[in-house]
Parts: sequence; structure tokens; C-alpha cells
Amino acid sequence: MMGSTAQLIEQGWAALPAEYRMPATAPSLAEAREWCQRLTETHYENFHVASWFLPKHLRVHFHAIYAYCRVSDDLGDETGDPETGMALLDLWGHELDACYRGETRHPVFVALAETIREFDIPKQPFADLLVAFRRDQRAVRMETMHDVMDYCHYSANPVGHLVLYVCGYRDEERFRLSDFTCTALQLANFWQDVRDDYARNRIYFPQEDMRRFGVNEKTIAEGRFTPEFRELMRYEVEYARELMRQGLPLIGMVDRELAIDLDLFSRGGLEILRAIEKQGYNVLRARPAISKSRKAGLLMRALTGKFLGRGLAQQRPAA
Repeated sequence: MMGSTAQLIEQGWAALPAEYRMPATAPSLAEAREWCQRLTETHYENFHVASWFLPKHLRVHFHAIYAYCRVSDDLGDETGDPETGMALLDLWGHELDACYRGETRHPVFVALAETIREFDIPKQPFADLLVAFRRDQRAVRMETMHDVMDYCHYSANPVGHLVLYVCGYRDEERFRLSDFTCTALQLANFWQDVRDDYARNRIYFPQEDMRRFGVNEKTIAEGRFTPEFRELMRYEVEYARELMRQGLPLIGMVDRELAIDLDLFSRGGLEILRAIEKQGYNVLRARPAISKSRKAGLLMRALTGKFLGRGLAQQRPAA
């Protein structure tokens, strides 16, 4: 390894939580799973809700998958330097390759190796996520919605495929419907985080849409909410909502536990879009968020479906 690359990697580890570092010796499977569970439950509060509806024996596998996604994302975003982030992502990619050769050191890969083995998961979804994180190390500008969808193919859709693999589904039709839902959720997050993404030199609006509605980069940089920006935002919100609708049939094509999760996350994505609308599409003023009362309502609906047998799998989230 070249000295400069080694230096970048060392600087990158120093900028991240100490527990992220590559250990000298691999932990046991039990230790690795405990590590992934701790990371999941301290970084992603929504997982506490979602995991209530997952079969208990699958939770350790979702912890491992989430930990892989979380650490991968942080390696790219939390070092403060694109070159350093790229070096760490390359190292992580090598560790993924090693995992599939049966060689593991990091707690994430020790836990993930067992999940991969048990469910015969191919490497591609994990590798695709790294493609998206590497793209984010450069200034993000995409010309068309097709380009944005291609980005989501790597950044969001693999997560849905991994969930389906763990739950025992491997067919193309379920993958196709999952892609609609995952891409819609990704877009909802993009439209929610326009200001924060711009601070990282990322604009996820298609450039051709910005031109069509008369919005330029200066508008976003200065945080000026104009009538043109409102119309752009309105258009993109409806586009994401339509994708979400196209993915809804998946809820009725999976087992009850997963259906409840899908229903909850689909409703959550639609609530983000609704929050943007309620804010008059002004995402430049403040980040739209789902109110606590609405979150409680989503949770109660899901709990009702789980414990009283109302069959959320056959319901469609309200638009």
C-alpha cells in the first residue's frame, strides 16, 4: 500500500468513532452481532420501531446489514475530505471482497458473513451501495431524472433487495416493486434535505428540471424561496409520490411481518412528502419533519395491524 494512501486511511479512522477502526484480531460471532446491534440502536431510532414487527430470529441479520450500510455511509461522509473518504471506501470494498472469500476481521463483516451464508446473498447489492457512496465524494450534479434514478439504483434499491433476500424472496417482480418504494423513499429524503445536501456540494434535482422551472444553483445557495422553486418542488414531490404508489402492491405480496414494516415505511415516506407540502414546499427555510403526533399515528396503525389482526398487508397507505 502506498504511503500516501495509508496516511489518508489513518487520518480517516481518526475522524471517525474509535470503534469503527479495523481490529487487530477478528471478534467472535456473538461479539460481532452485539457490536452491530449496539451501532444500529444508537444510530437509527426508527429501527426500534421497525424491529418490533420483524421475526425475532431475523433481527441479528438486519442489524448486520444496517451496520454495513451505516459504516459505509460514515466512511464517505464523516471524514470531512473526499480523498480520505474515497480511500476508506476502497479499503471497505476490499474487506467486502475478503468477506466473500471467507476472510473477516471487522465486526461488521464477521456478522455479515453469517447472514450472507445463511441466506445465500450475492455480493452485488453490497458492492452497489459503495458505488453510490463513492459518487458522493465528488460534486453531485445530475442532468436528467434518468440519471437520478440510476443513482438510486445504487444508493437505495440494494437495501430493498437485501431485505427481501433475508425474508426469503428472490424473484424479479418483488425486486422491481421494491425498487419503486426504495427510490421513492430516497427521493423523499433528497427533497427533505436540499439545504444540507447543498452544503456537501450535492444537488439531486435533475439539472434539466431546474432549467425547465427557472431555478438555478444560486437560488439554492442563497436559500431564496421563489415561485419557480416552489413549482419545481411541487413537481418533484408528486413524482416521488407516484413512484411510492407504484411500489405499494409489494405490501400484499410478502408475509405479514414484512408487510407491516413495508406499510410503516411507505406511510412514513408519504408523510415526509406531505410535510413538504404543508410547509408550502419551502425546504430552504427549514427541514420538513414528521410531527410526533403523526409518528404516533403511524405507529398505532402498525401496532393495530400486528396485535389485532386487521391485516395491514392488504391496505394501501393514504396519499
